[in-house]
Amino acid sequence: MKLKNGGMLLLTAFIWGTAFVAQSVGMDHLGPFSFNGIRCLIGAVALLPCIWFLNRMNKDPETDGSEKEKSGKDLITGGVACGVLLFTASSLQQAGIQYTTAGKAGFITAFYIVIVPVLGIFLHKKIQWKVWMAVLLALVGLYFLCITESFSVGKGDVLVFLCALVFSVHILVIDHFSPKVDGVKMSCIQFFVSGILSLPVMFVLETPRLVAVAAAWMPLLYAGVLSCGVAYTLQILGQKNVNPAVASLILSLESCFSVLAGWIILGERLSFRESLGCILMFLAIILAQLPDKNNG
Repeated sequence: MKLKNGGMLLLTAFIWGTAFVAQSVGMDHLGPFSFNGIRCLIGAVALLPCIWFLNRMNKDPETDGSEKEKSGKDLITGGVACGVLLFTASSLQQAGIQYTTAGKAGFITAFYIVIVPVLGIFLHKKIQWKVWMAVLLALVGLYFLCITESFSVGKGDVLVFLCALVFSVHILVIDHFSPKVDGVKMSCIQFFVSGILSLPVMFVLETPRLVAVAAAWMPLLYAGVLSCGVAYTLQILGQKNVNPAVASLILSLESCFSVLAGWIILGERLSFRESLGCILMFLAIILAQLPDKNNG
């Protein structure tokens, strides 16, 4: 069972990592808000049959009415909050990918794994020494990855880093609501909210055309059905009965897959300096997720 769960999480990381290539290719035809709006709505629709199937499998007639009402309120609140944050983070990420490589975007986005425990300070959570070491190591990695020899930071790198910050808040919100609600339903709501928020901005700032949407059908389907719908469901199923630290570590491999996919599919190349930055950031991610000895 553990091997099966690990396989699900690894497949989730693979889909998320390779989705950076789909996003990069999609930007050849559509603007960031058009791409994200359409992909999120596709993801939401893709989850509807999954929700129907899970409802059929998990009927619980003995559940108290007041509990259902409370759970319903939490589901709407959590779904809307996650949707707003997902819209903000995805827009920053998609805009940033226009100015940087898919591989670099994948690694910088993975920085949320270090940011999350740091944000935990404001929630009065104890932060261990290994986390501070990981933050320092990741900052050095980010320096090598994003700052060139001429000491300039790319516009895309800044946008993707801001995306990582918003994704960190998104993860904390999910952590708060997920024990109270159905994760797949909350995911579906967040995709609908994110997609709907993208629509007005899409028509004001961009000029989406059906020809462009048709030209980007493959990246849109990959990012919508697989990255949004399938990968999120796999994450929920895969994390069952798995140590969260181990699960996070496996999921963080999305950054490695993004670089490999960028190299194999798009022919992107990282310099020695950028490769060193990637290695340091990956080591930071591993260090931050190492389980405690006293919890082991």
